[in-house]
Amino acid sequence: MGTVSREQLLHTLYEAAELEHTLMCTYLYAAWSLKDGADEGLAPAHSAQLAEWKSTILRVAIEEMSHLVAVWNITIALGGAPRIGRFNFPLDPGALPASIVVKLVPFTRDTLQHFIFLERPADSAEPDGAGFSSGAPGRSRGNSSARFTPMPDDYATVGAFYASLKSQLFEFVATHGESNAFIGDPALQLPGADFGLPDARRVICAKTALAAFDRIVTQGEGATADSVESHYHQFLGVRDSLDALLRADAGFTPAHPAATNPVLRSPPRPEGRVWIEEATAVATVDLANAAYGLMLRTLAYAYAVPAGDVRKRVMMQMAMGLMRAITPLAEAAARMPAGPSNPGCNAGMSFTTLRDSAALPPGTAADQLVRERLREFAAGAAAIAGLGPRHARAAQLLAQLVPQFESQLPEQNAAPAAPAATAAGSATAAPATPAPAVEIAASESIEIHFRAQRCIHARHCVTAAPTVFLANVQGPWIHPETMSVERLADVAHACPSGAISYRRLDGQPEEPVPPVNLATIREAGPLAIHADMLLNGSPAGYRATLCRCGASRHKPFCDGSHKEVTFTASGEPATQTADALAHRDGPLRVDPQPDGPLAVAGNLEIVSGTGRIVARVTEARLCRCGGSQNKPFCDGTHGRIGFRAD
Repeated sequence: MGTVSREQLLHTLYEAAELEHTLMCTYLYAAWSLKDGADEGLAPAHSAQLAEWKSTILRVAIEEMSHLVAVWNITIALGGAPRIGRFNFPLDPGALPASIVVKLVPFTRDTLQHFIFLERPADSAEPDGAGFSSGAPGRSRGNSSARFTPMPDDYATVGAFYASLKSQLFEFVATHGESNAFIGDPALQLPGADFGLPDARRVICAKTALAAFDRIVTQGEGATADSVESHYHQFLGVRDSLDALLRADAGFTPAHPAATNPVLRSPPRPEGRVWIEEATAVATVDLANAAYGLMLRTLAYAYAVPAGDVRKRVMMQMAMGLMRAITPLAEAAARMPAGPSNPGCNAGMSFTTLRDSAALPPGTAADQLVRERLREFAAGAAAIAGLGPRHARAAQLLAQLVPQFESQLPEQNAAPAAPAATAAGSATAAPATPAPAVEIAASESIEIHFRAQRCIHARHCVTAAPTVFLANVQGPWIHPETMSVERLADVAHACPSGAISYRRLDGQPEEPVPPVNLATIREAGPLAIHADMLLNGSPAGYRATLCRCGASRHKPFCDGSHKEVTFTASGEPATQTADALAHRDGPLRVDPQPDGPLAVAGNLEIVSGTGRIVARVTEARLCRCGGSQNKPFCDGTHGRIGFRAD
């Protein structure tokens, strides 16, 4: 009993997972309560400011999700199974380390101060926000005596909690040896980078486990005071901006009066809770909660099957799709009256968790449960789609998930998708856009691939290889046998959109990895990317033209719509950050944000149409709504103009 047991270590990891999970929910709740646009009484300057705050909070919430997956991966590596569930809100002091108070509250100055307090470094004197005190300053939940039953410990800060957890892991590995410590199947873990969570990596040894803890601490709770990328500093920046705004307008209210700790039934303990009674608000929150519950189910399912099983990828895609659909429902709830018992108070998503969120036994029975729930949600969302644009958006997103799930199941398990019901007077939600068709034509030495949805009609192919690419003909139009392989490969390399790619059949080298990652700004047109690009975590080739006018029907790719909408944007913006990069190549992640910009991560040189350096970055958010006043960079305009894109 003198050393850390595996059971104690897993117990503490479960607590860490609950911590990350609950913080993510509280951050999302606050972000969803923020006002949005002129239709909610905001001046343009205020609207831009709030859009920036919302973007910051959502970014932190996504990073908390990344931390959660990282903790689950460590749990798997040590032979455990992730704890997907958590306590329902609000949490009593003692449920989590450092006597943390966790409740759902709308965005206010005090809420923001509470977030800063949670993320503070050990040497910070930042106080908690008013109304968040645990009320139990001398409370002790730990026990210093050795126990077979895992026991929680006391910590002054969340950072100290993670430091202790890291120390426990180090001690466990030192005692048992690496091979005996990491007994879990790595194939069950989730590579977060494949799903927009780059900080959640596979854990296979002490080095990778400790690195995962270091990333969590450095980025979030426990970062040093001078860590400018930490959640603590990001929230400080929001507070500074809010304080400046309040000094200019002391009566400014940035958020809707969303409920504190909303519940859907008359609570046995009504203190500190808001019972939602208004029927449309109940329907909205109920659907959001149910979609959240299925999201947890699909996450658990993804952890229950190994890499290589198609269901692992499909279930993660369903989880991410459900989260996108939850967002407009949760935003709508924060704008709807809670009911007569709470006048002047709006509703809010309550993130209700079921008694069991464990993984279902993988197979056709579990597939059927998910299928049934997706259809139920699509029908339920269609029934309330007429309540407003956010409800309509949720209905569209949920309707798209049904055929998407059906089309990706193993063939023997697929079933015809039931049509979703539609609300009276509302349009039928469009089905999911199918994957772009690929035309393939081959000679003895090369195979040409053509993706029509990526083509921007730059015409390099039909002018440089007119015998290969025959324009305006009926039937087969690609004839690679009429040109030498080397010349044809050069023609493919000149295709800026990546619509044309190839595979060598003669064993010779194929298209080389770009030595410098470039994003070229086209005058009144798209961004031309030349890099080893990962789009939403999936390889997307070395060439692509990405829409920045906001009008493409094939987002994130350009389809030429900028000409139809007479998009205007300079191809020669002013030079901004141009410090030399330590490396100029490597993978470039491009993650289109729902209803927002392109989030890029990796070494990237942004150049003007004439090749002049505009900026050198390792991380940036690039406008794709067409409205930013700081193109090619995002300035939050997408929030003000109601830009919509998956």
